[in-house]
Amino acid sequence: MSATPPTTGTFVAMTTPFEDDPDRIDHDQLAADAQRLEAAGVDGLVPAGSTGESATLTHDEHVEAVDTVVDAVDIPVIAGAGSNSTHEAVSLAGRVADAGADALLLISPYYNKPEPAGMERHYRRIADAVDLPQIVYNVPSRTGRSIDVDTTVALAEHENIVGYKAASGDVGLISEIIERTRNEEFAVLSGDDGMTLPLLSIGATGVISVAANVVPERMGALVGDALDGEYALARERHHELGPLFRALFAETNPIPVKEAVDVWGYGPAELRDPLSRATPETREALEALHSDLEGDR
Repeated sequence: MSATPPTTGTFVAMTTPFEDDPDRIDHDQLAADAQRLEAAGVDGLVPAGSTGESATLTHDEHVEAVDTVVDAVDIPVIAGAGSNSTHEAVSLAGRVADAGADALLLISPYYNKPEPAGMERHYRRIADAVDLPQIVYNVPSRTGRSIDVDTTVALAEHENIVGYKAASGDVGLISEIIERTRNEEFAVLSGDDGMTLPLLSIGATGVISVAANVVPERMGALVGDALDGEYALARERHHELGPLFRALFAETNPIPVKEAVDVWGYGPAELRDPLSRATPETREALEALHSDLEGDR
């Protein structure tokens, strides 16, 4: 396992750019995106996760996307690699590890909604099979089942399970996890841009950010100020970015952030079916926010 697993700072939940034909990934644009974000000073990149439309990527495309990002940058790459099938998750985790990923982000099994014993066994099988730092991802709005505190605390004891991406919106649950794992080599990362500052204030160590696709320096500054104890500055940045955080989740992620990437001039807004382009109202809101935020520079 890596001696220094990537669990502190600002990590970008990257979008996956497609060509005019969304059946093909635009690997040149994906590499350019990765290099732009690295130059902006983020601490790591997370390709092929939910924001990267992993649900509609084949496993070959998934691995190829990770490979492109790994080859493009010198910062840590945390590869999305989960599945609702434990067998498939183990296989995919092994493949992205072979592609050079530094760590894994593992969404909990979706749709089949395992009970706690099955949830724990799922993650332990992956951690036993693949010797990379691994981050458990709890996002019950996507999966239909929250990972309970006791299961998370038990998983934190495994040497390869080094962190937890918190996207439940349940601050009480997240706080208890931080409290009960604070003596472990285990980190909690916000999985919700709008919850980043509150979670940092109770012991989280960073964020896996959607907004950082378009405002990486601002997200890095927010997280950096909070980690340095400069909460007045961090709070000001949080409120400046609040309208963007809300706009990016006005529709199903990654619909708005793909539109924002286009508005900011960083790449195409093409999505793969069954996702559709953002509504005109979302587009207009993002254009106004782009003007406001870029005008502040």
